Amino acid sequence: MLRLDFATPADLAHCRQMIRQGSRSFHLASLLLPANVREYARALYGFCRMADDLVDHSDNAAEAVATLARRLDLIYAGEPVESPTDRAFADVARRFGIPRSVPDALIEGFAWDANRRRYDTLSDVVAYGVRVAGTVGVMMSLIMGQRNPNALARAIDLGVAMQLSNIARDLEEDAKLGRVYVPGDWLREKGCTPKDVLGNAACAADAASRLVTEAEQLYMRARAGIAMLPRSCRASINAARLLYREIGCLAARQGHRGRAVVGGRRKAALVLRAIAEVPALPRSSEVPCLPEGQFLIDDVVKTPLPPSPYQGLGGQMGWVIDMLMAVEARKQ
Repeated sequence: MLRLDFATPADLAHCRQMIRQGSRSFHLASLLLPANVREYARALYGFCRMADDLVDHSDNAAEAVATLARRLDLIYAGEPVESPTDRAFADVARRFGIPRSVPDALIEGFAWDANRRRYDTLSDVVAYGVRVAGTVGVMMSLIMGQRNPNALARAIDLGVAMQLSNIARDLEEDAKLGRVYVPGDWLREKGCTPKDVLGNAACAADAASRLVTEAEQLYMRARAGIAMLPRSCRASINAARLLYREIGCLAARQGHRGRAVVGGRRKAALVLRAIAEVPALPRSSEVPCLPEGQFLIDDVVKTPLPPSPYQGLGGQMGWVIDMLMAVEARKQ
């Protein structure tokens, strides 16, 4: 049951169109989510996509980042600007008790892009991944009703793994924009410089391969977090895991020659595999959170659960749904 204080059905339709056009992999995975969760997830995607595009396509990226911060101020004040994505995200933030610091960290990652920040170590790259993708993993986990710190740690793992896959796929494209996400110490080991990511095929191929290797460890760790989600959500998130993992693996196999694109038949096979794997997902994980992402979990833990939006006799069914989702989220 959707509860909307700000967004209209047209706003949600706008967000659905954004994910359909912006990410075929995420759109495909979202089809496996329960209807109510799917709409909130697409609303989240719409806001994140809008924010990313605003910075990427602006002639003044620093001003675009400042504009996003002001729009977040209004969202958390309950007065979103006249924008489908802002109204939809205002509902998501209020409904699921998303701490302001989480989307703030997302925007900080965009600011790093705007400043053409360089990353000297893998930890630096992971810190970037935490901001632009781990934050999304945390917010998705909250939308699905899971606030357990261990589950959130695995959501961060999955987000960072996906970002590493993106980096491996887009090395050349990003380098042309002056953005190099390969750790500087990796480049120095090979006698390379940031400019070589664009001009030296061997350097780029080695970087892509190492990024994919690092991502693989996080993809494996993320499985335990998927098992902590409500049963009705597990296949979707596992599908997203496998689809993005395939992007990175394909980029590494191609040796950084051309953009890695997963074909339709392969995607279908991965979705079927994702569904079949769900019963065998590991049920626990003792691995601590990535230290670069611990601050996100700390902020969620400090944020009280939002009150139920359902009141009175007419809202009892919605309250029951909320309760059942919370119970389901706690099942291991």
